[in-house]
Formats: sequence, C-alpha cells, structure tokens
Amino acid sequence: MTTLSLNPLFRRSIGFDRLNDLFEYAMQSEAPNYPPYNIEKHGENEYRIVVATAGFSQNELDINLDNSVLTISGKPMSKTQDNEVAFLHKGIAQRSFKLSLRLDEYIEVQQAAYEDGLLKVDLRRVIPEEKLPRTIAIQGSTGRQQTLEHAQPASGTDSGDQ
Repeated sequence: MTTLSLNPLFRRSIGFDRLNDLFEYAMQSEAPNYPPYNIEKHGENEYRIVVATAGFSQNELDINLDNSVLTISGKPMSKTQDNEVAFLHKGIAQRSFKLSLRLDEYIEVQQAAYEDGLLKVDLRRVIPEEKLPRTIAIQGSTGRQQTLEHAQPASGTDSGDQ
C-alpha cells in the first residue's frame, strides 16, 4: 500500500490536520458493497443518501449520528423459517448491515424517510453566521478605520471638469 503524506499541504494551511485523519480512514476501510447506496447532491448545500433496503421493514432499520459519523444499520428480526419451503434460488440478501459515513463539520441531518424499499436521508450544509465571509476594517495610523471597499465619488462631481 502506498503511503500518502499531506505534510507539504500543512506548510501553507492551519487547522487541516483532521484532513490527514480523514484520508487515513478512507484508505484503511474498504467500501461496503451491501446494501447498495447512492450519495446525491441536490443544489449547493443539499445532499441525500439513498440506501436500497429490500426485505427490511422500517422498524428493522436504525440511523445514528455520533461525532460526525452517520451510521445506518439494519438487522432483520428473527423470522421462523417454514420447513416446507425449499429455495431453488435465494437472491434477496436479507442480512444485517452497518453503513458508516463521515459527515463534514457543518452537515446536518434534516430528515429520513422510508418508501418502496428505499431509505432516504436528507442532509444540508448549514454554515453558522460567524463563519460566513465578511469585510475586515483596517485601522490607519491616524486611528481612523478604513474598509476594504472602494469609496464612491460624491454625486455631482465629475473628475473630467477639473
């Protein structure tokens, strides 16, 4: 296995050390192939996870969020098997599963719905007001504050008339 080092990126960035942990987690864990699932992006800040859960009822599924890790799990209830039934082909996998997905810092779970054998989990990126872009005032040597925005000339004055 090739070792990936992100140390050169850290020379010009601050606070991205968790990114290294995320890459290590992604490289170590194998992607699950059961149950099949999609991760969809709807718009700028909306996401949806769709998990195909054929054969599961709604009460056999669990969704948990712990420390930015969303875990979707399913455990079929023990069903008494009919001794008179002999399967010639059994292609519907109804086994327990655990699907874990790491969420970004500002991703919030909005709702979950179960319909037609599909579990749909809606997510949204919600950025706090204090994290949005803003203009920083620059204080000059005279003690007056200047902003980074350009001042507009006063109306009625034309620089070409002087």
